Amino acid sequence: MKGKRLILAALMAVTSVGAWAQHEELVKFGDFESWITRTIKESGIIGGKTKKLLEIGPTGNYNQKVYKNQGGSPWGTSNIYAHVSGISKTNTSVYKDTHNGGTCVKLMTHIEGVKVMRMINIHVVAAGSVFLGEMVEPITSASNPMRYLNCGVPFTKRPKAVKFDYKVHLSDSANIMKTGFRSKTLNYKDYCDLQCMLQKRWEDEDGNIHALRVGTLIHRFTSSTKGWQEGKSFEIHYGDITGEPFYRNYMGLVTGDASFYATNSKGKQVKIIEEGWGDPDETPTHLILKFNSSCWGAYIGSPGNTFWLDNVKLVY
Repeated sequence: MKGKRLILAALMAVTSVGAWAQHEELVKFGDFESWITRTIKESGIIGGKTKKLLEIGPTGNYNQKVYKNQGGSPWGTSNIYAHVSGISKTNTSVYKDTHNGGTCVKLMTHIEGVKVMRMINIHVVAAGSVFLGEMVEPITSASNPMRYLNCGVPFTKRPKAVKFDYKVHLSDSANIMKTGFRSKTLNYKDYCDLQCMLQKRWEDEDGNIHALRVGTLIHRFTSSTKGWQEGKSFEIHYGDITGEPFYRNYMGLVTGDASFYATNSKGKQVKIIEEGWGDPDETPTHLILKFNSSCWGAYIGSPGNTFWLDNVKLVY
């Protein structure tokens, strides 16, 4: 009987230490309680409307057209200012909404259009995204919009999971590709997703950025939720995960046209070249964390997809 009590006491001690050791850290401004308002007047040739765009950071106004992250905020958004061929244009796909008496972020996929003197009528699919990093403005071309995202922030910790509150509405609309000059209905579904990648990066003498993938969390939300899902955790897996039963192709190394971009030491946007998988115990140098209302990349999605987020934390 005494032996059983000792075993029970030991198990309780281990459990207690484990519970004490785990802790959570809110990503800065990840409670989405404060917002920056940008006011931008679009060019008269496309209507000359004054638009208000929201960014995540300390409460205030920002009246310059080209936005830089403010107040130490690590968050970039897909709310953007573009200046193409002398025309100023904005896009809004990230909004503020309410949750538990406070505010949250709402990401929406929609069709964004522009009319020029009633002669040119262009429409594209625009998804809502928030990510750690910054948008490099102004956007000067519709070609390869990923190159305007400076993705990831310096980071050397090894979290176990990403935890947040969320709500998902998947649209009944078809998944379409609409680039402005090409439109096509796709035969596969669109989902909201979470992308979390821990990388060990280095830069070569030519300014190219290389990386090993140290940690991976890619989750697609394949169904709508019945209301908010509070405090849900999603595990980060370390090392080469290609042999794991949960592995899917979209979790693999990111290469080619799908590559993320970052700003190198010369101030130039370059592809992040993922060279391979890091060791499971490797220390990362950067963290990519990105939430999207559509999962297939630029100009593809189901209009109406909506992804609400709040209280984004890292679990250790």
